[in-house]
Amino acid sequence: MSGGHWTVQNKVRPGVYINFKNESKAMGTIGTRGIVSLPLSLPWGPAKRVIAVEAGSDTFDLFGYPLTAPQLLLVREALKRARTLLVYRLNSGTQASAGIGDLNVTAKYGGTRGNDISIVIRPNIDDTDKVDVITLVDGREVDAQTVGAADELQPNGWVTFSGSGELTTTAGTPLAGGADGTVTAQDYLDYLAAIEVHEVQTIGLTATDASTKEVFVSFCRRLREEEGKKIQVVMENYPTADYEGVISVKNGVVLADGTSLSAAQAVAWVAGATAAAAANQTLTYDAYDGAVDVLPRYTNSQIIAALEAGEFVFTAMDGRAVVEQDINTLHTFTPEKGKVFRKNRVLRVLDGLAGDYMRVFSQSYIGKMPNNADGRNLFKSEIINITNQYQNIGAVQNFDPQTDVEVLPGADADAVVVNQWVQPVDAAEKFYISVTVR
Repeated sequence: MSGGHWTVQNKVRPGVYINFKNESKAMGTIGTRGIVSLPLSLPWGPAKRVIAVEAGSDTFDLFGYPLTAPQLLLVREALKRARTLLVYRLNSGTQASAGIGDLNVTAKYGGTRGNDISIVIRPNIDDTDKVDVITLVDGREVDAQTVGAADELQPNGWVTFSGSGELTTTAGTPLAGGADGTVTAQDYLDYLAAIEVHEVQTIGLTATDASTKEVFVSFCRRLREEEGKKIQVVMENYPTADYEGVISVKNGVVLADGTSLSAAQAVAWVAGATAAAAANQTLTYDAYDGAVDVLPRYTNSQIIAALEAGEFVFTAMDGRAVVEQDINTLHTFTPEKGKVFRKNRVLRVLDGLAGDYMRVFSQSYIGKMPNNADGRNLFKSEIINITNQYQNIGAVQNFDPQTDVEVLPGADADAVVVNQWVQPVDAAEKFYISVTVR
């Protein structure tokens, strides 16, 4: 007796032909958020590379400092909310170095942190023919090797060695000459080229010059409108962008330890918080983590003017710094893009739907689905499934799968046209209460 799988009923031999398959289920799920990117000038670490830093991870070996260090202030602020930070070190810098007899020691990376490295060479207590070569960073031992000659030394996470012959003992020889270097316009262009291939919800730009800001705005427009990548860019004091993809931070905050952050520095927190915010969440009246005041403070009329201009403002409230309103820079409204598009919560819903559709359909449907009634109905069921998930978490409302989705054949044989109507849910922000005294 024959057997096996069947596709069409065309078997010749008698037998039992069985197919095993899963019950058909919707593939689409709401994508996760929480990925932010910052291009930064740093005193240590790999340059010209996108480095993923997870919340709670140790940064010492990677960037030369613990997360609590002042040098990593912006990294720390972004990770107060973000799940993952994609750091791009803009500057290469100059490597610190030192000569100890015939041994040359060079810092692994350029930057001023290399000047905090020192090398100790001392006799080994167990073998008089060998020495211990110890690498210290700010007095902290990070590597120790026992060798008989210079050419036996192996590079570690902080320095490389070169030379040969007998090693000269030293109680501690510091490296010197490390410099951070300067950041150029080309460095920012290199960053944009590198980050484009990564999944990211927000990019934080801490630079303050108008030319760099304009480059990032153009990049954001291209990704959103031509590539279908719905990112937002956060920068300081640039409401002239007048675009839903750009958030302009107007002022800074004062942290509980007395540290004052400018608007440019507060960009890191705003970018991280925006990336981490869910589709059903607004940052309006959210407190800046660890902040006790704002800098500068604004009057009521100044705050109103800032909001009307599309600026993201912090206000002081009960010993906290809170987000006045979670908005982007869009302030010129049209029939196609009305006032609702300036609300970042609404934009997260629309961007989330776009991103989810692109992810699910590119993985499971494009080039795989027959363009007939059955294929388009399956396609439609995925749209309904994803939209219902948004409705279940309160991100959209009044969605009717019978009337609010159309999946139609396009003009070409391989084209599909989708028409969908959605009503994003905005957060309640204004309460008008009348109290009558009897």
